[in-house]
Amino acid sequence: MELTETYSWHGRTVRWVRRGSGPPVVFCHGTPWSSQLWAPFAAALASEFTTYLWDMPGYGASSKAPDHAVSLDVQGELLGDLLMHWELEHPHVVAHDYGGAVALRAHLLHEAAYASLALVDVVALAPWGSDFFRLVGEHPEVFARLPEAVHDGALRAYLSDASHRGLTAAALDALVAPWSDDVGQAAFYRQIAQMHDRYLEEIEPSYGPMDWPVEILWGEEDRWIPITQGEQLAAKLTGGALTRVPESGHLMQEDAPEAIVAALFRGM
Repeated sequence: MELTETYSWHGRTVRWVRRGSGPPVVFCHGTPWSSQLWAPFAAALASEFTTYLWDMPGYGASSKAPDHAVSLDVQGELLGDLLMHWELEHPHVVAHDYGGAVALRAHLLHEAAYASLALVDVVALAPWGSDFFRLVGEHPEVFARLPEAVHDGALRAYLSDASHRGLTAAALDALVAPWSDDVGQAAFYRQIAQMHDRYLEEIEPSYGPMDWPVEILWGEEDRWIPITQGEQLAAKLTGGALTRVPESGHLMQEDAPEAIVAALFRGM
């Protein structure tokens, strides 16, 4: 689904698209993904909802300027402003991975309000990130200079680990593509270097029941963010209610899309 619209924000260019009609649904991707991970779900909902896909700065089709911060504080503030730009007062929000922290920061720090919130294997509690993620964070300038073939191999191994059932060659190629050229390679390691725990520690004390339905889904085989973190988050936000998805890893969109669809229709 091509992102045909642009929004200029603090020197950044945010690419987005709106489809369908009905109550608004905003999808938030994570790292190192883009809105295209949510595109099939947006298409499926467009007959009954107005769906919004957008790429965060530093990701997908949005700008990747090396001097622009792409950390959680920036993305959370941006989401709050983007909802105002779209004139959405209470959209349904669906978030994956890092997008969960973005949606939570937009609400807790920037007054964004939702009709419902679906959180799928999200970043929300510190500490977070795989061993590879932390290693890159310590040496981003070294990884940014990796030879193309070495970068491609490391990237493919890293992304493949997000799926429990395994990715098709076509799916893996699509996930790798935004990070494959020189601009993408530098952006890939730069965004990892800016993923600091302090942006989660800042909001964790405010976690609690919300004024709208919250669905939390977690892959039982998530190797990136273990389900124990899902249990801890559910205890804070939903009184412990958590949908455990068997045979699914961190990339539930590929491993168990039917579980996400069921939760979305249940929550909306």
